Amino acid sequence: MKPVVYTRAQQLPAILAQRIAILDGAMGTMIQRFKLNEAQYRGEGYSGPDGTGDRFKDFERDVKGNNELLSLTRPDVIRDIHEAYLASGADLIETNTFGATTVAQEDYKMAHLAREMNLASAKLARAACDKFSTPEKPRFVAGALGPTPKTASISPDVNDPGARNVDFETLRAAYYEQVEALVEGGSDVILVETIFDTLNAKAALFAVDEYFENSGERLPLIISGTVTDASGRILSGQTVTAFWHSVRHSQPLAVGLNCALGAALMRPYIQELSRVAGDTFISCYPNAGLPNPMSDTGFDETPDVTSRLLHEFAADGLVNIVGGCCGTTPDHIAAIGQEVATLPGRKIGRGVFYKEPDAALAG
Repeated sequence: MKPVVYTRAQQLPAILAQRIAILDGAMGTMIQRFKLNEAQYRGEGYSGPDGTGDRFKDFERDVKGNNELLSLTRPDVIRDIHEAYLASGADLIETNTFGATTVAQEDYKMAHLAREMNLASAKLARAACDKFSTPEKPRFVAGALGPTPKTASISPDVNDPGARNVDFETLRAAYYEQVEALVEGGSDVILVETIFDTLNAKAALFAVDEYFENSGERLPLIISGTVTDASGRILSGQTVTAFWHSVRHSQPLAVGLNCALGAALMRPYIQELSRVAGDTFISCYPNAGLPNPMSDTGFDETPDVTSRLLHEFAADGLVNIVGGCCGTTPDHIAAIGQEVATLPGRKIGRGVFYKEPDAALAG
């Protein structure tokens, strides 16, 4: 086994020990604002030097809605979104790779493009971060691993409890390919997010660790689960505490919650996670409240509402990383940043999950 060397995001643990870091907001919400049609998703009419021209003009099925494809066909759109979030003050931006696995891309018959999507997406985020980084405010690329539309724990057939539409090995292989391309493209951090099935997450974490071991390089890891309703459980049935104990072996830099709920409904679960995960940082990036098709973003909360709620989380010492999920925009992120700017981050223990930066990230 190669010796593990930490080479990226060396400042991040120290930043989190000193202040609250800002994650970006929704990618899908911002893409929807461009109102792209089918031809535009295919890249037709885009004259930029980094586009694909007519490559997908005659592709066999509709691709509108495949947001990850835009990293290849309309990199200008993804670049603009990244830069808008960075201009709003984000410390970390997520790659446009939520659905960029072979498993998820099968829905568009584009599984063969998954690696290319991840590599291109990471490079776009890397270039944007490099453009906005300063010695006083470095910016970081979070390589995003989404949950996939298939679940390894839950049967898709109510008449057959043992049925599954994906297995662990298929997920592991898909995630390994994704991690490899994200790191190659310039990611600083690996973010396993929107976890609704812990077994899917286990496959992702296994692949991440496998890649780290094979490459000899270890990036900081952030894990973010999703509580789907007022039961306080993720979709595959675990409470927040049980979820943490299922993933804590990965020794993440931070663990948290995102999506499904707005900040008000998410608060008790962030409190629970903050209580049980005493040796790691806590992240929180909720939706902008509840869905509202009549609003500009499709969600209820304006930037002042979301930022006020996250200010309360920060003031109560619950969080170290805050940002936004569905329905949030650069305006939300700017408001959140302003609300938490003067507040210290949650204090954590100095146990196995956190070491002083000069010891943990040497090399």
